[in-house]
Amino acid sequence: MKVSLVLGSGGARGYAHIGAIEELASRGHEIVAVAGSSIGALMGGAYAAGKLDDLTKVAKRLTRTDVLMLARPSLTAPGLIKLDRVMHLLGRIIGDVRIEELPMPFTAVATDLFARREIWFHDGPLLAAIRASISIPTIFEPVMLDHRLLVDGGLVNPLPMETSLRWDTDVTVAVSLLGRSHEREFGGAVEMSSDQMKESGRAGLGRLPERLAEVLPSRARSRTADGLFEPLPDDLGIASMTTMTLDVMQERIQASRLAVNPPDVHVEIPASAATTFDFNDAHRLIELGRKLAAERFDEVGL
Repeated sequence: MKVSLVLGSGGARGYAHIGAIEELASRGHEIVAVAGSSIGALMGGAYAAGKLDDLTKVAKRLTRTDVLMLARPSLTAPGLIKLDRVMHLLGRIIGDVRIEELPMPFTAVATDLFARREIWFHDGPLLAAIRASISIPTIFEPVMLDHRLLVDGGLVNPLPMETSLRWDTDVTVAVSLLGRSHEREFGGAVEMSSDQMKESGRAGLGRLPERLAEVLPSRARSRTADGLFEPLPDDLGIASMTTMTLDVMQERIQASRLAVNPPDVHVEIPASAATTFDFNDAHRLIELGRKLAAERFDEVGL
């Protein structure tokens, strides 16, 4: 079958996109158009340029030390981390390629903070489009292009299904990185009393709530706010707070947008599979993507 592929945002969980793409290829399907937000734009752009295998080889060699070396801190810019070393590495892998010269249609999605709208890149330098699309607000430096302040596409469109509507293909496959774990509590509003929080905080000091422990396993801090709440986890820093907040926001946006434009086949990678910055865990996440994609493809007969 001819497949249009839509790849979602989600940081290092995006390695799962590689496994899903490899599973599609192993079944004899032909990907003829790609769109993506954030890490989905990176993986999709590398695939469209014929460089995904090269990117995969580099990713599988990355250690935690390598990741830390690539993430150069910025103390004065509007982002905690500079991406110049990352982009230099991507330039060596992908090369100087223009989107309109790719062998298939490709769309990268970014967010214009000034205009408060999403931007679709259909032409121009591929690396520039990827750089704009992966700029997680406050974590990575944003970019200015044509008087627009551009950040991560997942901020407004975590799984850009709308971009695939203009493609004439047999099936649309979407891979999202914000899936729900069965044991986690999600859904609508829950009523509770602040008295319950107070009693829980006093009785359970030093014990991290189980649902939070799934996301941030750590020792609890000894300090609380006037004894009203349970202790915060030690690992809850600015970066983790930002990425957790964005994950929640993107999951809700994605659910609403998919209700309007659902894909033919939807592969969901759990948000709990990895943190945003687990870029040294390529082997496991690629295999997870392959496994979940295969299960989903078997279910629908793809």
